[in-house]
Amino acid sequence: MSEILDMIIVGAGPAGISAAIYAKRAMLNFVILEKSFAGGQIINTYEVENYPGIQSVSGFELSNMFSEHASSLGVEIQSREVLEIDISGEIKRVVTDNGILEAKTIVLSTGAQWRKLGVKGEEEFIGQGVSYCATCDGAFYKGKRTLVVGGGDVAVEDAIYLSRMCEKVYLAHRRNELRAVKVLQDKLLKTENIEVLWDTELEEIYGADNVEGAKVFNNKNGEKADIKVSGVFVAVGTSANSELLKGKVAMDEGSWIITDEDCETSVKGVFAVGDVRKKSLKQVITAAADGAIAVYAAEKYI
Repeated sequence: MSEILDMIIVGAGPAGISAAIYAKRAMLNFVILEKSFAGGQIINTYEVENYPGIQSVSGFELSNMFSEHASSLGVEIQSREVLEIDISGEIKRVVTDNGILEAKTIVLSTGAQWRKLGVKGEEEFIGQGVSYCATCDGAFYKGKRTLVVGGGDVAVEDAIYLSRMCEKVYLAHRRNELRAVKVLQDKLLKTENIEVLWDTELEEIYGADNVEGAKVFNNKNGEKADIKVSGVFVAVGTSANSELLKGKVAMDEGSWIITDEDCETSVKGVFAVGDVRKKSLKQVITAAADGAIAVYAAEKYI
């Protein structure tokens, strides 16, 4: 019979590593599993300037700092892919590609993924002019020209945010009306240095070492244009990596996991932290906080 652990942490992004640090300090018997590499989405961020105590650091460096902190405490991130999670009983079962684990609690830290456009140059320039987070990377484009792609609340908010620091902001939307709430639309249309490109889709992002421009086309009349920009912000939504708990815990219509203020799901002893859970702000600092909160709550549950 396998050993019953106190906790299994699935995912080694900022939330998962934070949970591991707190679990180690609480002397819990736990494991942390990661199918690919530690760090999560943050490794794709060119530079982080909004994490308290660290004035400026690349996302890759910050993720390494998190991992090194955990390692210094004796935390070993196990390279295993989780195939299935059974939370039907008091003892939870996690099926991996290298055996089955059992624990009293589960902390799911599988994050989310930005929806990509799939256009030429997008993958090539991620972190070098292509971004999926204006609040993370907008400051690097002060006085420059940028392009936002999308038509929902996030895209409009990103364009407004960027307009405060950029010389010019283009917002390309494939339809002739925005999906964002009216108050945001009004603010956007009143902002002088924002130009909305209606019925417009992105065709290509190009440059040398960094983004230098974008090629777009009008899907109504077929006209093409070349826009000189230093940054392209893709804001066409994100999707939660919540498949492992689909149908097993409460989720909203977008498959984001619903939790209480302790990051506990609708099933006792099962916690969701970081970008996979439903919350208003998805940033490194809130992910790290989630990990700490969940472990504190899990301790009381155990």
